[in-house]
Amino acid sequence: MKKKIFIFLIVIFVVIQFFRIDKTNPKVDPQKDYFTLANPPEEIKTILKTSCYDCHSNETVYPWYSNIAPVSWFLKNHINEGRGHLNFSEWGNYSPGKQKNIMEDCTEAIEENEMPLSTYTLLHSEAKPDESKKTILLDWFNKGNRDNKTKYTMD
Repeated sequence: MKKKIFIFLIVIFVVIQFFRIDKTNPKVDPQKDYFTLANPPEEIKTILKTSCYDCHSNETVYPWYSNIAPVSWFLKNHINEGRGHLNFSEWGNYSPGKQKNIMEDCTEAIEENEMPLSTYTLLHSEAKPDESKKTILLDWFNKGNRDNKTKYTMD
């Protein structure tokens, strides 16, 4: 009986591999990207690229395990949710008020160690910012909230 269950599970695992996720990134318009509009220093860009852009931009780099279902489905769901909350590639499409709210949410998520997700940093330890990087990001985001009209919009 155990052998039949094991074979059945193997067959199911093989069959679900045929249900692939779409790994096509939406096109990026540099004129709407956060880096173009906010013009952060290189240090901020590096931290955001390393810790945020895989799930919060249209520049996702899919790792090898994104080819294995059902892990790939879980991953794709996280990316879709991440882009739904904040997409740095679509920054120019957000109103100034929405940009300010997003920066407040980012600040809160960093302060409460909610981002990046622990499920992400488990396999991407380099994405977990240390305390000094968190401070740098928090200072940047807080400055942007004070200077919202000059920092985050396409005036």
